[in-house]
Amino acid sequence: MFNIKFARLLVGVVCTLLTANAYTDKFSDDASGLLAKYISVDTVNPPGNESNGVDFFAEIFDKAGVPFESAESAPGRGNIWAVIRGGDKPGLVLLHHMDVVPANKKYWETDPYSGVIKEGYVYGRGALDTKGLGILHLQAFLALKASNVKPSRDVWFVATADEEAGGLFGASWLQDNRPEIFSDVGYLINEGGSGRVYGDSSVFLIETTQKVPLWLRLTASGNPGHGSSPQTETSVTRLLRAGDKIANTQFETHVIDPVQAMFHGMAPYSSENFRQANLDIRTASRDPKFMKRLQLENPSSAALLRNTCSITRLQGSAKINVVPAEVMMELDCRLLPDQSPEDFTRQLAELINDENIRIETLISFSPAVSGVETPLYRALGRVLQQAYPGVAVVPSVSTGFTDSHFFRDAGIASYGFSPLLLPLMDFRGIHGNNERVSVENMQRGVQVMRELLNDFVTE
Repeated sequence: MFNIKFARLLVGVVCTLLTANAYTDKFSDDASGLLAKYISVDTVNPPGNESNGVDFFAEIFDKAGVPFESAESAPGRGNIWAVIRGGDKPGLVLLHHMDVVPANKKYWETDPYSGVIKEGYVYGRGALDTKGLGILHLQAFLALKASNVKPSRDVWFVATADEEAGGLFGASWLQDNRPEIFSDVGYLINEGGSGRVYGDSSVFLIETTQKVPLWLRLTASGNPGHGSSPQTETSVTRLLRAGDKIANTQFETHVIDPVQAMFHGMAPYSSENFRQANLDIRTASRDPKFMKRLQLENPSSAALLRNTCSITRLQGSAKINVVPAEVMMELDCRLLPDQSPEDFTRQLAELINDENIRIETLISFSPAVSGVETPLYRALGRVLQQAYPGVAVVPSVSTGFTDSHFFRDAGIASYGFSPLLLPLMDFRGIHGNNERVSVENMQRGVQVMRELLNDFVTE
């Protein structure tokens, strides 16, 4: 009797042997060139202009004979999606955002918006966040389409607008206005996790949850007047006093289970100063001296152990000699996923203790966590172990936020995952200068994404 399982295993072994040393076929070879072109497409947010990105993908889909749809949430704010129809299992979405943050050309080695391939790297804004991920998704998606294999579930390619400003013109808008995309979807892969090289070792972080953004505006009021006649108290002095209290407050440490698991999993790759403490971060975080040391050396790790607020914007008088009636301060607060934004805002009001300061919420998302006991998370682990034997796979928590929270709220298991294996120095380019990704990483990344689809949607 013909054994189907054995045949599939044999095919898998053959494919692995063929690609183990040379991940060089059309889809992987074209990835870096496509990324360079994609980087040159203007989608800087603000204002966004993601419809330029829609045109970029539309041309590719037309040439490949792939049906697609697109829609603008506002003039110039385009979104695009395509689907490979499959069986009845819950569908999978490959999601990335087309918009990128601005870059200052003065501090770059190359034009950040031209997509330069130099010395084995693709340089440009979005190379990592997240145009590079979008090309990896695209090439794996097109390879699956070209294979003419009907998957066991629908596979969606979705590229959205506005993630860098909160996603209201992109992922959120699609959920509200194109719900049919996500109606039969059970899983989603997005930005938020990737591989990291630590000397001779490597680790892949898979983001399962994130701190919740709570963006607040504080408006202080007081008597206006002339700058030549100082008053005992003004809107400015009130706001400065409130800002001083916030800046000098360290909120109570609180370690949630996913953070504990992340620190424990990363302990072998931590510096000697923190290795032992990371094995039991709940205990270590109770020591103020340890927390201070951690914040000095690794502020992003320290931020996972408590709620935080950063003062990011101030607005005062329009003239130097005018004491204003109102002044404004904006805070970027990030809460742990099990914290209440309402409770935290009340706590902040008590800390400020000034009835002449009004607190307004600008952005507040709900918390959500994707578990690690799902078929997709297990598939990620299997594929990574095959591609990078001996690699550690660790669930992680992000200090920043992505569009994943929209889909976790809808019950879709969403994971931050990129197949790129990066040296630590390359992470500095994300929202920084000289953002880049290696040509080899793009080639290998396409192959890993293809293997993931083969594992998860063709079983």
